[in-house]
Amino acid sequence: MTIIILSLFLLASLLPHLTITAHVNVGIVNGTEAKPHSRPYMVSLQMNGYHICGGFLISDQWVLTAAHCWNRRDILTVVVGAHDLRKSKCLDRIGVKSYIPHPNYKGGPIRNDIMLLKLKKRVKLNNKVRLISLPKDRNIKAGTRCSVAGWGRLATNGPGSNRLMEAVTIVKNQAECQRSWGFSYLASQMICAYGYGGSCRGDSGGPLVCGNTAVGITSFGAGYGCNSPEKPNVYTKISTYLQWFQLQM
Repeated sequence: MTIIILSLFLLASLLPHLTITAHVNVGIVNGTEAKPHSRPYMVSLQMNGYHICGGFLISDQWVLTAAHCWNRRDILTVVVGAHDLRKSKCLDRIGVKSYIPHPNYKGGPIRNDIMLLKLKKRVKLNNKVRLISLPKDRNIKAGTRCSVAGWGRLATNGPGSNRLMEAVTIVKNQAECQRSWGFSYLASQMICAYGYGGSCRGDSGGPLVCGNTAVGITSFGAGYGCNSPEKPNVYTKISTYLQWFQLQM
């Protein structure tokens, strides 16, 4: 079973002179451009000036993202208040003071794919930079209409997007997620969702938003194509980790 991690390790899709054979993931397929700054909680995680993952603000000094977005060696920068990444040099770029991946994170099969980033300074909240709330209820009903956003690829083998894109996606029944993914899926710590549009390479770490609440973190999808109906995209279930957040923060 091929799994695609939804990030851009080694910036492969952004550096066309490099070639790789492994599937590593970026962007939103079949989506639309988000209204500028309509998702002020979104951040771009960058390495050497290139976007590699998404993330989102849960306090003025803490970002939540996927653990697989950091390989324990790279130095990441967080860009807040962004819409068009071509203008990111003019935006607030903040260093990371502490990387806190979940202590039980592992990548094969993917488990506990969640990480907190403590920023070197507090962000200034305004109409372009805001927080998003976290869930209080562990249960997300199948059929719930949610959304995802990111700066990744616009198609499985397509280009990334400089501007923030978004798409509507629908939460699937846990039994259906289990049938689709088998042993790779763990219902106690995951949610899966599928819609006409969905996550692709580079969207890792961004939130699955239902209402005004971040209920999931973009984690993985099918290796043979983005937003596959046979293998719905999988998100880390945030409610499972609320106690862990509190201990860290």
